[in-house]
Amino acid sequence: MIVGLTGGIATGKSLVSAEIKRLGATVIDADVIAREIVEPGKPAYNEIIEAFGEKILNPDATLNRKALGDIVFCNKEALAILNRITHPRIRQRIREEIARAGDDELIVVDIALLIEMGFKDEVDSIIVVYADEERQIERVLRRNGLTREEARQRLSCQIPVKEKLGYADYVIENNGNIESAVEQAREVFRALKGAKNIKKGT
Repeated sequence: MIVGLTGGIATGKSLVSAEIKRLGATVIDADVIAREIVEPGKPAYNEIIEAFGEKILNPDATLNRKALGDIVFCNKEALAILNRITHPRIRQRIREEIARAGDDELIVVDIALLIEMGFKDEVDSIIVVYADEERQIERVLRRNGLTREEARQRLSCQIPVKEKLGYADYVIENNGNIESAVEQAREVFRALKGAKNIKKGT
């Protein structure tokens, strides 16, 4: 059974992912894959430099993700170029890891851009981690050191979490109580294990 785990900036998706992994699910982290495919010498790395120039490199020639992010953030044309380079490779790597995990596993794909990348059709169920916008802004302010206006702008450049709720089979609300969010993750895990066993028996 393949499950997509998604959410917005600072909703607490990583917290939920870590708990589900601790409980025994196989977790495939799309962000880890995204970092690996742009390592020096990889095809995506070379294509990104060709598209955006060497100004996005660190002194050791690795990709400066912040510099690249500053270029593409809320710039639809630049973001589209980056997505054309990275998204097909990320999707392919996720598929390869799913294939390696085997049919008997509960596989959770932790992917912020599940909807945006069109990967929702490749999973059996979707978990959305939700926090209200003001809570997201407060967390971004603490975590990233941005101004309130910059935080709002970052949120405005993503699909709103409320819109993602329309795709959800399971919703985990994380508006401040970590213990509550963790318990909800456990409940969803138990429900998924039950659904997997039912599916296997049919």
